[in-house]
Amino acid sequence: MVHAKSTFTVKSWDESTQQELDGAGKITRASIVQEFTGDLEATGSAEMLMCYGSDGMADYVGYQRFTGRLGERSGSFVLRGIGGYDGTNATAALTVVPGSGTGELAGLRGTGRSVVGHQPPGTLTLDYDLG
Repeated sequence: MVHAKSTFTVKSWDESTQQELDGAGKITRASIVQEFTGDLEATGSAEMLMCYGSDGMADYVGYQRFTGRLGERSGSFVLRGIGGYDGTNATAALTVVPGSGTGELAGLRGTGRSVVGHQPPGTLTLDYDLG
């Protein structure tokens, strides 16, 4: 396994409410674009679904496609993210979607974690291999 570390900044965030919930909560959908630097040099385009409670905390799930370079290899791949927002940090557990790697990243497998607070940058770590 290779351990990769990167930082990221949000380039765009388009979020809209899909459903209002009783008690002031809501379900939203967001299209997000992020730029990654470090061991992962890529653009990541994400589609996320979030469920906010009345306290502003949230759980979220989604997929993010990365296009660029991971280590010394170029291509694209998709990460599935499951996470939450605690009012301070958004964290997610990440898994490479099997079969999503293209180009030199075909066969990519791995898991990771992302963390971002109110101030950029966020961090992403990924433990991976190319099986």
